[in-house]
Formats: sequence, structure tokens, C-alpha cells
Amino acid sequence: MTFKEIQDLIKLVGKSNLTEVKLKKKDFEISIRTKKYRRNMQQAVMAAPQPMVSMQTAPAPAVAPAVAKTAAPEATAAAEISTDNLVEVKSPIVGTFYRSAGPDKPPFVKVGDSISEGSVVCIVEAMKLFNEIESEVVGKVVQVMVEDASPVEYDQVLFLVDPNG
Repeated sequence: MTFKEIQDLIKLVGKSNLTEVKLKKKDFEISIRTKKYRRNMQQAVMAAPQPMVSMQTAPAPAVAPAVAKTAAPEATAAAEISTDNLVEVKSPIVGTFYRSAGPDKPPFVKVGDSISEGSVVCIVEAMKLFNEIESEVVGKVVQVMVEDASPVEYDQVLFLVDPNG
């Protein structure tokens, strides 16, 4: 699938009422989620019975030590903040996380910065392509979860944002 075809698919999904599209062809796989998907997932988690919620959060302790090792220095200062009302900004792709557009450039966002929907928060490099990651939420950055130039996985939490901030 060409880059242009992927862009067209993203635009088509964005204009439709779909919340998620997954496409798999031999060695190629793509998953596209809209903002509606995030809202539906948040509503589902909030409406789910307690045992289901605890099952979804059970794997978190296994991931937490790895995140703690790669956490940015700013993240440790915000460790005491309650994560109950925070929204996660996650990586939509696998690649290398960069906080700025270049080594001599300032980071896109820092702890304490206010972000809006659609604002660029970082870059994830995948297969020599630099993908600007845009925020899907409005709020204040509370914690940076990944160290600059670190590898990230699909759906890995990059930032914690306080939507009330």
C-alpha cells in the first residue's frame, strides 16, 4: 500500500461514521482509529462493571517498571500527581519517539504546557518517516512518559494530560 493510499484511507475513515478500521494484507497491517473511538472506549470503561475494569488494568503493573526506567526527568517530579482524571496521549505507531523537531530545537511540549486538540506534541519516526503526533485532547501536560529518542510501541502512553488544567 502506498503512502498516498494510506492518506486517502485516513481521510475516508475520518469523514465516515466509523470509529476504527483494521486492514491486513500479507505482511502489511494498518489500524486507523478516529476520535469517536477514544470517546466510545472511555464511555465503555466508565460503564463497565468493576471486575471488567480491573481485568483491563491488570497488565499495567508489568508495564510500569519498564516505563519507570524510560521516564523523563520531568516525569519523576510529577509522580505524586493523582492519575484518576488524567487522559493518556498514546503512540499511534511503532517507532522512535522524539520530543523536538531536531537536536537543537526546543521540545514541542513540556510539563506544564497547555495543549489543544490537533497541536503537535512529538514526532515518532517509523521506517525513515517522521510522523508528527497530534493531541486528541485539550488540557495541560502533567507528565512525559517516554525519554527522548527512545523506542515506542503501538498504543504506548507518551504523555499524561489533565483535561481540567
